[in-house]
Amino acid sequence: MKTNRYIRRIPTTIIAASVALGAFTVGACSSSSDSSASAGSAQSSAKIDPNNFTANVDNPYFPLKPGTTYRSRGFEHGKNIDVFTVTHRVKKVLGVPCVVIRDRLFRGGKVREDTDDWYTQDRQGTVWYFGEATREIGSDGRVVTREGSWQAGVNGAKPGIFMPAHPQVGQSFRQEFYKGHAEDRFRVESLTESVKVPYGTFTNVVKTTETSPLEPGVIDSKFYARGIGQVKEASVKGPRETSALISVKKG
Repeated sequence: MKTNRYIRRIPTTIIAASVALGAFTVGACSSSSDSSASAGSAQSSAKIDPNNFTANVDNPYFPLKPGTTYRSRGFEHGKNIDVFTVTHRVKKVLGVPCVVIRDRLFRGGKVREDTDDWYTQDRQGTVWYFGEATREIGSDGRVVTREGSWQAGVNGAKPGIFMPAHPQVGQSFRQEFYKGHAEDRFRVESLTESVKVPYGTFTNVVKTTETSPLEPGVIDSKFYARGIGQVKEASVKGPRETSALISVKKG
């Protein structure tokens, strides 16, 4: 369920009507050679009003109900199990209340990544990403690196859009920005995918592609089912990475 990396410059057209982003509105962009950059620029210039956000994230394509645990099986440098838990904790970032997610990656039965992610939702229903505290763990149980960690408002880092309130094909947003460390972007590719994973079969699934200028040439696809959230991930270009939802446990 974790947000990841990647990017190349992807030609795209953003919806020809203004796209509501909650705390502010980004005007529509006409066809452009890099309209994702235009969206990112608009996000960067926005002023965050904490009163426009809530830690109660109920976007149908990325619901984060406290007490819910998602388990996925996949491959990244070997077979793994990802355990994504929506905690009851709330962290304020730039004064904005964010629900805290604990995301752990197990490989060979041992925790190899242990991350806290901070998500919030604006009053219009768009999910925002305000940062993460990442810990990669070695075979001896010690933290190897915290690279990729960032928090909006610290050292120039800025929050990003994770899931729009009303996904539309062609929408493109920056998910995060901490220059040189975290610069993920995504584009909505389809609203009508059919996906089968161990947890079930889903239709009318939202498909996105994720990229990052920090890893040019690497492209990843993710699939979000209504009422569930992310159900599948698959690398399109670059190192093999896969993930498929195997269970959802509600607390």
